[in-house]
Amino acid sequence: MDTSVWRVLPDAGPLVAPAGRGPLDGETVAVKDLFAVAGQRVGAGNPEWLEQAREEPEHAWAVARLLEAGAAVRGIARTEEFAWSLTGANAHYGTPPNPAAPGRVSGGSTSGPATAVAAGEVSVGLGSDTWGSIRVPAAYQGLWGHRPTQGAVPGDGALPLARSFDTVGWLTRDAGLLVRVGDVVLPPDTATASGAPLVATDLLDQAEPDVRGAVARATRHLAAAPTAWAVPDAWIEALRAVQAAEAWAAHGAWVGPRLDRIGPAVRGRFTFAATVTPEQADAARAVVTRAGAEIRDRLGDDVLVLPSASSVAPVADPAAAEAVRRATVAVTSVAVLAGLPAVSVPVTTADGLPAGLSLVGPPGSDRALLRRAAELATA
Repeated sequence: MDTSVWRVLPDAGPLVAPAGRGPLDGETVAVKDLFAVAGQRVGAGNPEWLEQAREEPEHAWAVARLLEAGAAVRGIARTEEFAWSLTGANAHYGTPPNPAAPGRVSGGSTSGPATAVAAGEVSVGLGSDTWGSIRVPAAYQGLWGHRPTQGAVPGDGALPLARSFDTVGWLTRDAGLLVRVGDVVLPPDTATASGAPLVATDLLDQAEPDVRGAVARATRHLAAAPTAWAVPDAWIEALRAVQAAEAWAAHGAWVGPRLDRIGPAVRGRFTFAATVTPEQADAARAVVTRAGAEIRDRLGDDVLVLPSASSVAPVADPAAAEAVRRATVAVTSVAVLAGLPAVSVPVTTADGLPAGLSLVGPPGSDRALLRRAAELATA
C-alpha cells in the first residue's frame, strides 16, 4: 500500500462489498477521505483530525448510492488537508505519484482517488470539487472528471470545506463509465446543453502554450466559435473571501488552536480565513451572486469550452505548483461562481503530456453535458 495514495486499503478484497446489483456491477471505487464510510473514520488529510474522529455510523449518500448500484469500495484514498489545495501535496502523508506524468504532481485535492484511478487500482474515484479539485487532477493525470451542478448530488456525509461551492464529483479512465456513474447519482436534467459550443478565448489565453495547443486541436472537432469571456480579478477575490469565510465557519474552532500543526500552504489559507470579517464576507457574497447570475444569463443553453487547468502538471515541487495556482483558479472559477456543471475531457499536448479540456454547461444539464463530452471522445 502506497500511504501517500491510500489511508485504508485491505490486503485482499474490497473494504465494502456491493449492496446491490446494477449498472456499476464489477466497478471499484476509491473514496476520498472526506466521505463517511460506515465503520471507518474521516481523516480529512490531517493525522490529528483522524485521531479524534469517530467511526461513522452510516455511509455518505454518494457512497451508499454507488454501493447500491453494484460498485465495491476498494478503500479510502488521501486528500489534501481539508480539501483546500490543488497541487495534491499533503504535508503529513506526501504527494501521490502521477502515473500519467511521472515526476509531476498529482493534482488535488482529490489526489489519492485520482492516482488510484490513473494507476488502474480502481475504476472510479469519488471526490469533491470546490474550486477545481476534480477537474485539476483529471487534467494532470489524463482522466475524465465531472463536477456536477451545484447541489445536484447530495453532499450528506461529506466533510465540508465551503458549503456554497462544494460539489460531489468523480473521476474515471473512460467516458462511458463517467456517464454510467452520472446515471446512478444524478437527478433528471432540468436544462439542455444543446446550444453552440463557445471557446472562451480570454480564459484559453491564460493557459500555457502547450495546453492552449492541445485544447485548440480538440476543439476542431466541435466547430466551436471563439468568444471573449473574461473572469475579472474582483470576482476571484470575492470567491476567495467567501470560500475562506465558509471554511473558517466550518473548521476554524478546531483549526485555530492548531495552526502550527497544519501544512504550510493550507495553514496560510486558514490564517487568511481568520481575518475575513462578516461584513467583508457579506460584501464578497453579493459580488459572487451577481457574477453567477451574469454568467448563467450569458451562457444560456450554450456550452463553454475552456482548459480544465492552466498548465500540465507542474514538476513535483510545491512551490512550482503554487506558482500556477492563480491562472488555474481563474479557469476553474466560471463553474464555481455560477454553480454550473463541468466535464473535464483528457487531451494531450504536443510533448505527450496529459492536459484537460472542460465543457461547462447550463445548470441542471449534467446528463446531456456528459453525453456531449462522450461524443467528443468518439470524434
